[in-house]
Amino acid sequence: MNRTSDPDEDQLDSIPPPSPVFHVEQALLGALLLDPQRLSRVTGIGAGSFSTATHAALFAAISALPAPDPVEHARNTKWLDQVLAAARDEARGLTASYLHTLIQVCPWPRHAPAYARMVEAEHARRCLRAAAERLVQTVRDTSLPHPVHTVLAEADTLAAVVDDIAARFPPRAGALPRTTPPPPTPVPDHDQAVEEEQLLLATATAHPADIESMRWLTPGDFTHPLHAGLWQCLSALARRRDPVDPVTVLWEAQQRGLLDDGSEPGEVLRILAEPAGSAEHWGERALQRSLLATAAHTGRRIDTYAADPATTPFQLVFSARRALADLDAIRTRWQHATGLVQPQRPHPAPTTRAGPPTTTAAHATRTARATR
Repeated sequence: MNRTSDPDEDQLDSIPPPSPVFHVEQALLGALLLDPQRLSRVTGIGAGSFSTATHAALFAAISALPAPDPVEHARNTKWLDQVLAAARDEARGLTASYLHTLIQVCPWPRHAPAYARMVEAEHARRCLRAAAERLVQTVRDTSLPHPVHTVLAEADTLAAVVDDIAARFPPRAGALPRTTPPPPTPVPDHDQAVEEEQLLLATATAHPADIESMRWLTPGDFTHPLHAGLWQCLSALARRRDPVDPVTVLWEAQQRGLLDDGSEPGEVLRILAEPAGSAEHWGERALQRSLLATAAHTGRRIDTYAADPATTPFQLVFSARRALADLDAIRTRWQHATGLVQPQRPHPAPTTRAGPPTTTAAHATRTARATR
């Protein structure tokens, strides 16, 4: 006789098992319920550090209630009943049996500080992922009136989260992160980007005197490899004070092997033959597009690192700061191009031993040099 599957069973099978931090939180709460006096040795976390609303409510109740007399606590459940009543205000499904389960699953109550440190580390990971996701979402928001300003402000918020983790978890010896960063995502509105890059190249060819003042633009800011190579050609000709026109640029492109990929000379001449507007305007457009793409990739990189449970807090800080350094570099070039310096979020002084310069501090130093 064939057994008919129960839809409810199928739904239960699809529920993922609890993560390791769930069991760590249970052990910590069990230790505090068994021996409330140990709460004084638990630092660095709050109710918001827990992964579930039930655990958060329990920790908040334990923290708010005065610790009972140890002898009295060993004789009755009066204090546990008070914790249960207080926690039920935020977690109505909480039962007395779950409190006893927490006490039973705690292996060593004296390890409560170590459990708290693990909870703190996992909370830091969740905060970092949330900040990285907000950065990516901000880049994708096409309704922003000033996208660069808003995106860089969000990047500073992300940097503040990284600095906070660095202050909580000082550097320690260990291997570098093993997580492979995600590949760059395609630039949205690719056709428009290509058209604007062609206008930039043609206008710079027609007005080569503007090229020297646009050193803030690099080949990496272009979306099309041929366009990036032609910008290198224009920059080289301008730097050598050689004549600049479509023919000289074409010859420079041949010398650099840009035509080896099958690009037609006629195509290059066509690209360079239709100037319009200002080269600086099109250059700023290309740089803005590159900055936003870099910000999105930075957020995705950090989110990928933080999503790997094997990555330690120190490895998260190391990886995140490397990703943010790429964004800081293009931010500095944007400030050179526009003459605008974005305001920085104030950051509290580190509360632990001195380590490497924080992301925000390093960026402020670069900004000061750039505006001298």
